[in-house]
Amino acid sequence: MVLYRPVGTKELELIKESGYLKFPPRLPEQPIFYPVLNEKYAAEIAGRWNVQYNDDHKGYVTRFEVDDVYAAQFEVHTVGAEYHQELWVPAEELETFNGHIVGGIEVVCSFSGD
Repeated sequence: MVLYRPVGTKELELIKESGYLKFPPRLPEQPIFYPVLNEKYAAEIAGRWNVQYNDDHKGYVTRFEVDDVYAAQFEVHTVGAEYHQELWVPAEELETFNGHIVGGIEVVCSFSGD
C-alpha cells in the first residue's frame, strides 16, 4: 500500500537521520500516527497546516510503501471530504509499522510560506 505523510522540517530531519527508513516516535500528546492514502490530501495538510503553524513555515509530503498484508489491519478513516482518508496507527505500534515499510521514505513535494 502506498501511503503519504505530511511532515514539517523537524520531523523530516528525524526521518533523514534514520536514513529515510522510519518515522520518529510520536510525542506523548500524539496517540495516533496517521499516514494518509493520497497525495492530494497530504499536500493540503503540508501546504496549509505545516506552512502556517511550523516555526519555519515549511511543509513536506513524504511517500512510502507498507506491506499490504500488514497495512490491512488498520481501519481507513475518512475525516472530512471523501478523499480525506487516513490510516490510524496507535503510537505504540509505530516501531512495528516502521518495520513493514518497503524500501524507503521519499519527499515528493515541499511547500514554503516565504
